[in-house]
Amino acid sequence: MKRTLISTAIALISGLAIHAAVQAANDEPIQPIKPPANINLGMVELGKKLYFDPRLSKSGFISCNSCHNLSMGGTDNIPTSIGDKWQQGPINAPTVLNSSLNVAQFWDGRAADLKAQAGGPIANPGEMAFSHTLAINVLESIPGYVREFKQVFGKDKISIEEVTLAIAEFEKTLVTPNSRFDQWLLGKKDALTADELAGYKLFKESGCVACHNGEAVGGNSFQKMGVVEPYKTSATAGGRADVTGKDADRFNFKVPTLRNVEMTYPYFHDGAANTLTEAVDIMGRLQLGKKFTKDENAKVVAFLKTLTGDQPNFALPILPPSTDKTPRPTPFAK
Repeated sequence: MKRTLISTAIALISGLAIHAAVQAANDEPIQPIKPPANINLGMVELGKKLYFDPRLSKSGFISCNSCHNLSMGGTDNIPTSIGDKWQQGPINAPTVLNSSLNVAQFWDGRAADLKAQAGGPIANPGEMAFSHTLAINVLESIPGYVREFKQVFGKDKISIEEVTLAIAEFEKTLVTPNSRFDQWLLGKKDALTADELAGYKLFKESGCVACHNGEAVGGNSFQKMGVVEPYKTSATAGGRADVTGKDADRFNFKVPTLRNVEMTYPYFHDGAANTLTEAVDIMGRLQLGKKFTKDENAKVVAFLKTLTGDQPNFALPILPPSTDKTPRPTPFAK
């Protein structure tokens, strides 16, 4: 009886400690990343294949993973991506990691969700340069895909609707929990160094958290680039104005997530900042009217590096082989 009471007391104390840790985390402007929930595993496995399949592009060379490389923080680490026929893209590829937490997709928010986003690059002449019809023709010529789509969706015909649903379901799994900062939020007080904690304090007190907050540390609002000082760039992207047509929305971009930010260089919509040190300096001056000292900048950068979480880790999918009826890619077509 005594042993049972002791065990019950220990369990109660442990439960209270966990509750206190969660409550403390909720009091911060940033919350821990949660694992994905309500995932359709069959759809995820199909979406994973489609994500890595370059046959959804005209060249047969470009896949979703080309610009959103899961070995490189979910991006391609170049200022703007390379599209069909080596075309230079107009904007920096945002990371796909934790993208399910975004208020909308793309820098200008033109896609409401991951499903709406997934179909865009396939038919974009500057990206994968295919068409939805041709992409479906390719998939329907591959028996392995026909069988898997039937198993997952229960339909004999494949449509772009199912393709984008499957890719989006896979992308929902690409969250990165368990960063050192998340561990600190959940009560592991030795997870961060003194400099990293000082950087977080500066991050909060300087006003960075006004835009970079929540689970994704960003991604949940649109803000003007260049509040205190104008941002100078040769890039032509107009931000939300390209979607709404309103001049008031010019240079309003979706706030990028800072999760895994040490991996997602170069920074900003034009990829103009090559290092975190440079990005912190520019954002401090242009957005907050604050000139960080060298020491302050280093501490903020140290904090930002604690936001790197567990990266997606899975076996590469084996793609079903093409058949004699599968349309062949045209990588060098003029």
